Amino acid sequence: MEDLTLQKEKTITMRLCSIASGSSGNCVYVGSDATHLLIDVGISGKRIEAGVAELGLKVSEIDGIFITHEHADHINGLGVLARKYHLPIYATQGTIEAIRRTRSLGYIDEELFHCIRADEKYTVKDVTLCPMQTSHDAADPVAYRISHDGQKMAVITDLGCYNEYTVECLTNLDVLYLEANHDVHMLQAGPYPYYLKQRILSAKGHLSNEAAGKLLSRLLHDNMQAVMLGHLSKENNLPELAYESVRVEVTMSDTPYKGGDFPVYVAKRDEISQMIEI
Repeated sequence: MEDLTLQKEKTITMRLCSIASGSSGNCVYVGSDATHLLIDVGISGKRIEAGVAELGLKVSEIDGIFITHEHADHINGLGVLARKYHLPIYATQGTIEAIRRTRSLGYIDEELFHCIRADEKYTVKDVTLCPMQTSHDAADPVAYRISHDGQKMAVITDLGCYNEYTVECLTNLDVLYLEANHDVHMLQAGPYPYYLKQRILSAKGHLSNEAAGKLLSRLLHDNMQAVMLGHLSKENNLPELAYESVRVEVTMSDTPYKGGDFPVYVAKRDEISQMIEI
């Protein structure tokens, strides 16, 4: 695993690493020296255990799982982890109810669920998370802004569109993990059935490479340290295409920034990505 250290003569206070990313399963680690969290667990328990081990941790050291929404690629490993490790699960009421109806997960102890609400802050040890609403075809989906010791990150995927609320929630970040799901032309010419293409392209679907670049252009500032693109479609995108498309959109935007002015990374599908440290 490649290490990436981003710091300006100060101690590392926060970390972000993608354990898995894409339509087949998503899991992101965020944390501090004292606090270790997972955002979504959409891969098998074994893969999560192996990924966490590569970070030098044990799953038993994870302080909580924050779920964005109930789609399978975000919760597939939840039942196994809940039964084996009894980890606290944080999700909105609508998402919790949808998880309870997902029979494939098996039994999950009701006491593990902690109901959260968008725009309210929740603190786990020394890390604070604030859920934000997203536009997606799920029961009550959210993304997460995470802060610790003055440092700020966000993990936002699965949104068909964004608005001023989205931009306001994502201002002044040090690190952003952002969906760049598909290339519109690849999707339109690809093998997906018409109804699925329309779902992905809808306001409750997924963010295209171009849309991700346009959103990023609204969020850039002089102290942005890194951007990681995630949730790429296997069938309708390529890592190189997402990377270049987002950088081009930034360069073409009305902002003073160019695509090469800050580090952009692409989360890997089946292995741990770069560790971003700030």
